[in-house]
Parts: sequence; C-alpha cells; structure tokens
Amino acid sequence: MAFHQRSISLPSRPHISETEVEQELQILETSISSSITIGTMCDALRRLVKIYNGVEEIICLPSNQVCSVQQRKMLDGEMEGSLDLLDLCSIMQEIFVEMKAIIQDLQVALRKGNDTAVQAKIQSYVSLAKKVKKHFKKTTKKAISDKECTMVMLLTKAREVSISLLESTLHQLLKKIEMPKQSLVSKAFHKKKAVVCEEQLQELESSIGDLEDGAAHLFRKLLQSRVSLLNILSS
Repeated sequence: MAFHQRSISLPSRPHISETEVEQELQILETSISSSITIGTMCDALRRLVKIYNGVEEIICLPSNQVCSVQQRKMLDGEMEGSLDLLDLCSIMQEIFVEMKAIIQDLQVALRKGNDTAVQAKIQSYVSLAKKVKKHFKKTTKKAISDKECTMVMLLTKAREVSISLLESTLHQLLKKIEMPKQSLVSKAFHKKKAVVCEEQLQELESSIGDLEDGAAHLFRKLLQSRVSLLNILSS
C-alpha cells in the first residue's frame, strides 16, 4: 500500500527588529537610573546579555554585511569602544572575585568578634571599590547618534548602557558597606546584631557571585559581537 510521507516544518523564530532592541535598551536604561537593588542589577545583567543577542542577530543580517565608507569609520570607532568595555568587564569580574574573598574574611572576623580585623576588611572593600571607579572615568560611554546606520547606533547605545549598569552595580556594592546606619558597617559593630549582619553578608556574597556570572556572560557576548564586526570590516 502506497502512502505519502508528510514533512513537518516548524516556523522559524522571527528575527528581532532594530526597534525592539532600541526599546529594550531604553527600558533597561530607565531601570538603571531609578532606585534599584543588587538583586535587580543581577537581573539587569541577564537582560543586557539577551539584548546583545538581539544586536548580534541584527549585525549578522545580510543587509548589514555591506557598509559605506562612512559607516566603516563608525564601526572602527565602535571597535575601539567595545575593547574598552571588554577591559572594563574583565576588571569587574576580577573585582567581584576579590570582593567575595573580603566578604568571606569579614564573616570570619565577625564570628571571632575581632573589631580590628572587621575594620580592616571593610576598609579593604571600600578601597577596592573606589579604585575601580577610576576606570569608569577613563571609559567613554557617550553613544553615537547615526540615523543612517541603526546598527552602529544600537552598538554604541548598548555599550553606553553596559557601562552605566556596571558603574551603578559598583555604586550599589559600595553603598552596602559605606552608608551609615543602614549599612552592614554600622551593624557590624553592634554585637547583638552580629548574627543578622553575618546573614546579610552571606546574602551579599551570593549576590556578588551572581554578578560575577552575569559579567562573565556579558564578556563572552561582547567578544562574539567584536568577531561579527571584524567579519564585516574585513569583507
């Protein structure tokens, strides 16, 4: 008996539009500028990686593989900017590792009731955060407005938002230690609250671990974007 074999073709996932990416960037930028927590910073990093996935799709579209001389110049400038962002992202990963180590030592000092060690570790944490602030001052985050090449505009806007997010993350981590009364510092010197403080430090350590993972994912995505840009510039 003859029979016909039917093939099932699943609909392909539609490409994300440039407008959608631009809207997502705007939403994320607004959330960064509002009052947020370290937890929402972790979520923001994950959202940023998804946005870069969309940017990557747009970069790889056939229509974006051929650029004018002016657009190539813009992409060359973006290549430099993306390298600065990669360096910054790498530095932040290292800082997160160091911060976790300090938080762990701080918990030990608290359990031992060693106020001198507690003060020393808190100072190390604050000094580390302030040291990194200098790197942000050296990094340009102004986006290029090029209406003729939306791809370039999205790349520079994504870079601007990325730097703002990393900078805000550092601010939140510093505020956790620095702010009087509400901070972990003030609580550390009240023995009755030492247990509560240690629990909060454990939570902070876990959050920094999440930030470290998010920064690592972002770093890999930035590398992929650079490769895609290099392919366009070398074609």
